[in-house]
Amino acid sequence: MMLDRRAILTAGLFAGLAATGAASQTPPPIASRGLPPGLPQPNETIDLWPGGAPGAPAKALVETVDERSADTLVTDRAVWGISRPRLVVFRPDRPNGAAVLLTPGGGYRWVVVDKEGYEMARWLAARGFTAFVLFYRLPGEGWSSGPNTPLADAQRAMRLIRHRARDFAIDPERVAAMGFSAGGHVCADLATRFATSVYGSVDAADRLSARPVCAAPIYPVVSMDHAIAHAGSRALLLGPSPTPALEAAHSPDRNVPADAPPHFLLHAEDDDAVPIENSLRLHAVLKARRIRVEAHFFEHGGHGFGLRKAIGKPVEAWPDLWRAWARTTDLG
Repeated sequence: MMLDRRAILTAGLFAGLAATGAASQTPPPIASRGLPPGLPQPNETIDLWPGGAPGAPAKALVETVDERSADTLVTDRAVWGISRPRLVVFRPDRPNGAAVLLTPGGGYRWVVVDKEGYEMARWLAARGFTAFVLFYRLPGEGWSSGPNTPLADAQRAMRLIRHRARDFAIDPERVAAMGFSAGGHVCADLATRFATSVYGSVDAADRLSARPVCAAPIYPVVSMDHAIAHAGSRALLLGPSPTPALEAAHSPDRNVPADAPPHFLLHAEDDDAVPIENSLRLHAVLKARRIRVEAHFFEHGGHGFGLRKAIGKPVEAWPDLWRAWARTTDLG
């Protein structure tokens, strides 16, 4: 990784754990409605692109946050028009030296904030992981990189986390990826095309690897095959009439390299939004390539259960299953 892990950990632990330049970064997405009491809210962010995101649309985007919950004690925010993609940081009280890049879902129409972002980040931070929630650009909003836009942000995010590892007391070789639904597609795309060049180098961070140490696509969009694809994600990612070549290029199950990281797959059989065949196809290819993979397929759970909608069901066990599996990888 071109970084000395002992120096990073030592420097990070005695640096007061203060990220440099945090005050000048774009704040987290904020809705007009007040926030519920009791839950820690993040105030630390990292902008991905210091000179602005490349290939901006001709018409400037307006970042919009929609609070979709009618319950004043439960937030369910979604954000779109993201022109300043960024990481929102959740620091643990006692860092264990590992980090997780989180890519929430939203069908490539928006990026959800709470259910698959902040809630999972709090769970991870409570267990010692430094969590980074990625608010990535949406491919249907006019960026010149088109369907490679979310992958460019995910690659850049992984490299920035490693580049700034000493600021967070993390080992740059212990950075995992986890994503949900369309964010699961971002995660799987990153885990299979981490070495694909999708943007021009910006700074020294881009000399580092974008390969996660392990990947956890959760009820993920995977295949762009119209027979099993999530129709909304496919249309916003590839457009209304994609060629077979474009479908193949953006189907992670068709792009698994020999050095892909270990995968943890999770899906519910009664998912009525993203068919379980998406995970089954990726699982089959990973096994054929002899890539380590653990898969959990639950009878019930539906789609988008995250943490809050899994309560009281057998699928509620999934975060602990992931953590136990993660201990068997280099994430530790």
